[in-house]
This record gives sequence, structure tokens and C-alpha cells, in this order.
Amino acid sequence: MNTADLRLPVDVPSTALFTDQYELTMLQAAMKAGTAGRRSVFEVFTRRLPSGRRYGVVAGTGRVLDAVENFRFDPDVLGFLRERAIVDEETLAWLADYRFSGDVWGYPEGEVYFPGSPILRVEGTFGECVLLETVILSILNHDSAIAAAASRMSSAAGDRPLVEMGARRTHELAAVAAARAAYVGGFSSTSDLAAGFRYGIPTVGTSAHAFTLLHDRERDAFRAQVESMGRGTTLLVDTYDVTEAVRTAVEVAGTDLGAVRIDSGDLLLVAHRVRQQLDELGATGTRIIVTSDLDEYAIASLAAAPVDSYGVGTQLVTGSGHPTCSMVYKLVARADSTDPAAPLLPVAKKATGGKTSIGGRKWAARRPDAEGVAEAEVIGTGPIPPELADRALLVPLVKGGEVVAREPLDTARTRHITARAGLPLSATQLSRGEPVIPTEYVRGLAG
Repeated sequence: MNTADLRLPVDVPSTALFTDQYELTMLQAAMKAGTAGRRSVFEVFTRRLPSGRRYGVVAGTGRVLDAVENFRFDPDVLGFLRERAIVDEETLAWLADYRFSGDVWGYPEGEVYFPGSPILRVEGTFGECVLLETVILSILNHDSAIAAAASRMSSAAGDRPLVEMGARRTHELAAVAAARAAYVGGFSSTSDLAAGFRYGIPTVGTSAHAFTLLHDRERDAFRAQVESMGRGTTLLVDTYDVTEAVRTAVEVAGTDLGAVRIDSGDLLLVAHRVRQQLDELGATGTRIIVTSDLDEYAIASLAAAPVDSYGVGTQLVTGSGHPTCSMVYKLVARADSTDPAAPLLPVAKKATGGKTSIGGRKWAARRPDAEGVAEAEVIGTGPIPPELADRALLVPLVKGGEVVAREPLDTARTRHITARAGLPLSATQLSRGEPVIPTEYVRGLAG
């Protein structure tokens, strides 16, 4: 069974109102001006990476495809718009029949990106494309921020697995999206069952401090858990005294105890002491899991500690200090009439303060050096140079309104590992720095 095809409580019947009011009022005005039917090209990009970040991670693409498919104005939604007098009857009639019929190209999910990268390109009439701006940005900005944080954490963790456990630190639906994005970025599992059910992500979890506090003695709690879940379970050992808890845990479960979890204290020091104690008790195969407000820096600081896996919550689901990617959705080309054959003309906003953009439908390619390591993100308009054709980054996602690029989440996760490995080694440094490769622009025809 493909759980992604199920209609679960974490889904909504329509994404049409996940938008800002001005998208609809622009549509109404464009319809009256006779310009809503002009062929147009919108692109999603960011002008800069969050401070100190050396690469970005594309995540949420699969959710964007779902959102585009579900962008429908049903009677209840139309009734709301009519009641509020947000748009006129002519526009409501147009919205009632709305189905996106254009094309979408984009960086495949899990790929890395840099300033200016045309992460998503949406083509169709102005009317059908402009409505998608807010929902596309809300998904990509959130999910890509989480995936970027997850990527830094998974890089710092090396071969040690990471558990996403931030559901209680964010909105209940954002938690599901965050777990999905974290998986793309390199996490191995989640504690959130909705994410496991919706996206097939492996789920884990055993007990919290409340379970120990419920029982008269810590030993009683450990015994109850082992009898219920088996000797391979994970026992939480920092409710009272860690040393005594570890001793009790091995006495109750035996040397086959699966793991112990440490959730407080000086994790580096405590992990070393617990490892030594476990080995002395003969539980040499018992793993140590650490949690407690971890981020990529804390994970890196534990690289030399005898830790087997990490659980991360708050810092992950908040993007580890950068909860958005500042992506924008800009019109970059449009026709001068509603004739489908009319050529596209490049357009761009001119502004001060770093908010300028470059007009024209763009392609992107990542140029490697002689060793096969990425050395530049090359972006241009017009035909792509032959020497870069096999390095093109954008792939078709939607053609004629039909989704053509759905894929398993594991494919995106594997793609990210490959893409990150293709960057210079400095990409994984946690110290602040500029993007690990520069963005170069090639001027050409608008296309």
C-alpha cells in the first residue's frame, strides 16, 4: 500500500486558500485588463543563503506537487470568497473551473542549491500561475530550511543515525512536514506517527520520564518496560541517578539490553562514564542514545564520545536558527499578448536594497572541476551551452497540468547524500562562511 495516496487527517481537501488575498485580487484585475491569459514564467529562488550557511537543500517538492493537484475552489471555498466580497462573480466563475494546466520544472528534491538557483520554474497563463505563489513558497521555505538543518546535523553525526523528535515543538501539521524534510536531509527515523503513516518514514520511541515517575521504584519501571517491549528496548536512565539507573537496567534486562538514553547533564562526560560502566557490567553491545536540545554544533562536539545515535527536536524543527530560506516567487518572463505563440519577453523588478532580480526563463547547471567536484553553479537564459547540457539541474515535474515526477522519499534522501558528496569538502564545515561554490550568470536570449 502506498500511504502517500491515502487521504489522512493531516491532509486537507483543498489547498486553494493557502494563499494571500492579493493573489486573487491581482487575478481579478488582470482579467479585467485582458492580461490574465498571457503566457508567463515564474521562478522560485533565493537571493542569499541564511547567514553562515554554505549550501541549501531543496525539500518539499513532493508536497508542492500534491498542493498543485489539490488547488481547487470547491463550493465552500467559493462561498467564503463571495461572502467576504474578495473577488467579483466573474472571477469566482473562473476560479470554479480552476485546474493548473501549465508546466513546472525544478531542482529534484534532495538536490542542493545556491543563491540565484532557479529552484522551481512555473509556466502557464499569468492567472493560473500567480495563484500558486503563496502555497509553493510556504512549502519550500519551510521544508528546505528543515532539510538544510538536518543535512548539517547528519554531516556532523557521520555514520551515527539521527532520530527526528520535534513534534511537540512545532505546529502539529508542520511537525509532519518537518519529519519528512528531516528524512530528506539525512535523518533515519522519526517519533511522529503521522509522518510514519503518511510518508513511510521509520518510527521509533519507547518511554519518557513520566513512565519512570509513575512507578514506585525505577526498577519497577524498567521491569515493566522490558516485559512489555523485550530486552532490546531503550531504557531512559537519567530520571534520578544515572550510575544507579544503568546498574539497575542491566540487572533487569541483562547484558542484551538494547540501549540506554541520556537526556540531561554534561552529555560528553556522562556518555563516557556510561559506556565504561556498561562495558564493565558486560553489556558491551548496549547502545547509548543522547537527546537534550541538540543542534549540529552539539552533535559535532560529541564526535569523540561513545554515542551511537542522537535524538533531535527543537533545533531541527526550527531550522537551527534559520526557520526560512527567504525564497521568492518572481515573474521573470511573459508574453505581450494572449496569443499562445507570442514570444516571451524577459521582465524583472528593479529596486534598491538587494531586491533586484534577473529576467528571462533560466536554466541551471553545476560545473565540476577536473576532479569532478562542483566548482560553480552556472545559471543562464537561452540555450544551455553544450558542455553543460549533461549537468543541467532542472527536471520536468508537471507537464500540461499532469504530475510526471513523483518518486519515493528514499530517492530524494539518497539524492541529497550524493549531491552533498559532490561539493567541496568545506561544504560540511560548521564554521560561518560564504556559499561553498559561486553562482555565475550566462547572459543569453530570453527563451
